[in-house]
Amino acid sequence: MKRPLIINFKNYAEVSGDKAIKLAKAAQAVAKKLKVEIVVAPPQPALAVIAKSVRMPVISQHVDDEKVGSSTGYFLPEIAKSYGAVGSLINHSEHRMEMKNIANLVERLRSLRMTSIVCAREPWEVMEISLFQPDFIAIEPPELIGTGRAVSKENPAIITKSIEAAASRSKVICGAGISGKDDVAKAMELGSHGILVASGIIKASSWPAKIAELAAGMK
Repeated sequence: MKRPLIINFKNYAEVSGDKAIKLAKAAQAVAKKLKVEIVVAPPQPALAVIAKSVRMPVISQHVDDEKVGSSTGYFLPEIAKSYGAVGSLINHSEHRMEMKNIANLVERLRSLRMTSIVCAREPWEVMEISLFQPDFIAIEPPELIGTGRAVSKENPAIITKSIEAAASRSKVICGAGISGKDDVAKAMELGSHGILVASGIIKASSWPAKIAELAAGMK
């Protein structure tokens, strides 16, 4: 991944069942037409079927730092890869983890040649996480997630400070409140290497139109 537009499906009812496949295919069509790197993160139960339904990067929303084998109920990097995932989000604001587990998971994903995207709330956290050298760190102020108030406009300094904090150890992408082309374009202008978006697309009346709008901002 270089400059991805990552669509996090979360567990919204709008993407339950076969609707998750419909969204993934809409994203694939836009990616092909606009030649933009789009990555999808479907709910875990849909991971395998989505990976088989589209030819685009598919990642897990979360993985656990537990052993392969007798670890009932946990979702492991090794299992995610076997289902077709090429990477995973880690430490999302809605699924926080301890630093030692983040470090372990980044290393596990690296050993599996999978992409790690670790979420952070503040620049100081970006700095700490960057020491593990994940591929990407997603800066997402939790107070803006799902609000439609984009971090790139509401708090642009947190993006630039996070990029400074990462100190080239990891690429910084941004999310939280991203809902329009201008939000994306502003984030990219500030130095973001990509975008992480969820409700801005999932809740849209037209998935193809909204994905195309945000993808255009990546240009």
